[in-house]
Amino acid sequence: MSTYMAKIDADGNPSNFQQDWYVIDATDLVVGRLAATVATILRGKHKPQFTPHQDAGDYVIIIHAEKVKFTGKKLEQKEYQAYSHYPGGQKILSASEVMAKNPERVIMSAIKRMVPRTPLGRKQLTKLKIYKTPTDPKDPPHPHQAQQPKEFKLK
Repeated sequence: MSTYMAKIDADGNPSNFQQDWYVIDATDLVVGRLAATVATILRGKHKPQFTPHQDAGDYVIIIHAEKVKFTGKKLEQKEYQAYSHYPGGQKILSASEVMAKNPERVIMSAIKRMVPRTPLGRKQLTKLKIYKTPTDPKDPPHPHQAQQPKEFKLK
């Protein structure tokens, strides 16, 4: 049985394939389904060159982060929790409060839970860029036009 092993150069970067850039419009997409697809792209599992112990994934740009949807009653019932490890330092916010204040956090935390909790997973998360809709309509939706990202359609 032969297996494929991705090659890396001296810097630890993949040498026998290219890392692409994808842009995903999050308008009216369900958070969990979006996160599962993006985690697959970040890890590189959509490519035939996938190697579990190397960073073979692509870059992902998510635009219009505040327009994602939750199914059911998750917008009111889901809670995001932070704890400072000091007495009385626990903060609990509902999903609607987090979406109003920082919608990028909702998508980032969903994707973060779907990649490995290892140094490789943290490196793969650096290839994720999330942006809200710009306030000025003349501004571009993201600052990565130089990379010529391809549009990735989700159903």
